[in-house]
Amino acid sequence: MKTNGSLLRILFIIVISGLAGTLAPDAVAQKAATLSLDFESVPVGRIPAGWKIEATNQRGPLATWQVIEDNTALSGHKVLSLIKTNHTSGSSFNLCWTPGFSFLNGEISVMIKANKGEEDQGGGVIWRAKNKSNYYIARYNPLENNFRIYYVRDGDRRMLASARTVIPAHKWFELKVTVDGNIMRGYLDGKKFLEVKDDTFKNAGGVGLWVKADGKSSFDNFRVLTK
Repeated sequence: MKTNGSLLRILFIIVISGLAGTLAPDAVAQKAATLSLDFESVPVGRIPAGWKIEATNQRGPLATWQVIEDNTALSGHKVLSLIKTNHTSGSSFNLCWTPGFSFLNGEISVMIKANKGEEDQGGGVIWRAKNKSNYYIARYNPLENNFRIYYVRDGDRRMLASARTVIPAHKWFELKVTVDGNIMRGYLDGKKFLEVKDDTFKNAGGVGLWVKADGKSSFDNFRVLTK
């Protein structure tokens, strides 16, 4: 028996609809969304609503992150800062992040100012974060004069790409990453330094900020654009 074209199209739609219902949410195309924070609406002494403070490989108390007034702020008068580490662990990665904004592909950028740190300085952004122990990160360290992309899986950090450049402490700079599938690119002040492919984390996850060890840094103009 012959099946006409209209019936075939109906059957095709039914099958595809059924498959979409069985796929993991991250396998379905993500709608474009934007997260933009200049921290001006966040009360001094607080962190943005929906964000949380955690640490990878936590040793001792969590670091203190809070919005503070800063006359060098690039937008208004407030920035988000890690002001106290509250611990001496060189292996702890201090996080302030949100699982409430889902990021798979797109662009993340932030302005960073390295304030203090004898073992580590600067910081960066995390994305596709499953939890405090599993995520991608791009960070710049003025003490080492290097810009790197890593993944952290089950608390274990592995470097994926590295480049040398010099940006002094106490100076605002822009760090940006673009993500398209398994291709990740890293930029400092608009110049591309890094490009790498990796398939460690394929699903969407949270986004946020990262500072290692005893580093104390400030962040402004956090922007995320998904596609």
